[in-house]
Amino acid sequence: MSARARQLAALASEIEGCRACPRLVEWREQVAVEKRAAYRDEEYWGRPVPGVGDPAARIVVTGLAPAAHGANRTGRMFTGDRSGEWLYRALWRAGLSDRPESHHRDDGLVLSGAWITAPVKCAPPANKPTPTERDACRPFLERELALLEDATVFVALGAFGYQALAALLDVTPRPRFGHGVEVPVGDRRTIVCSYHVSQQNTFTGRLTEEMLDAVFTRARELAGLDRFSRR
Repeated sequence: MSARARQLAALASEIEGCRACPRLVEWREQVAVEKRAAYRDEEYWGRPVPGVGDPAARIVVTGLAPAAHGANRTGRMFTGDRSGEWLYRALWRAGLSDRPESHHRDDGLVLSGAWITAPVKCAPPANKPTPTERDACRPFLERELALLEDATVFVALGAFGYQALAALLDVTPRPRFGHGVEVPVGDRRTIVCSYHVSQQNTFTGRLTEEMLDAVFTRARELAGLDRFSRR
């Protein structure tokens, strides 16, 4: 294991033990006990969910927060719900994942060239963290991005993720969020915006798989990765 991988693993352990936000702690643990009927025989993760992926990632994907019955259940970002199904299929088509589906943190999935994270590490009620909760989690994301020193492209899934990235990367002035918007950060890094892969967007057709594929094609191009994909 590389020194960077060890540092990211140590950060993940610290994140997993965090109990800084009482409302989030209560909610994530309540959900893990009450469960959804479809998952009543499963053991929920019920803790903060750290980022996952390649320590040498050139592309960092940033969402909002773990889903109550998705990542809060499985222990891996964007895993166990419809949003994750969309994201991992797109990553696989882009050659950034070794498989098109993600089931659980221990299923052996490997990301190559990509890292997935979120500004808030605990599942929030109604999927809406408060500004105080967001700010309490900010140091984790800041340290995570600092360790991912090879990253040059940041794919922001939704306005919340975009705002968090723009704040950490000191983007001024800050362009308005919109699907496909590209925001230069310094002389070599770029934020690429995408509508979030939530069912609110995918079920309504606001976000299509072709639109998401275009975002990752552009991300690969900006990151200087090869043109390999599975499409």
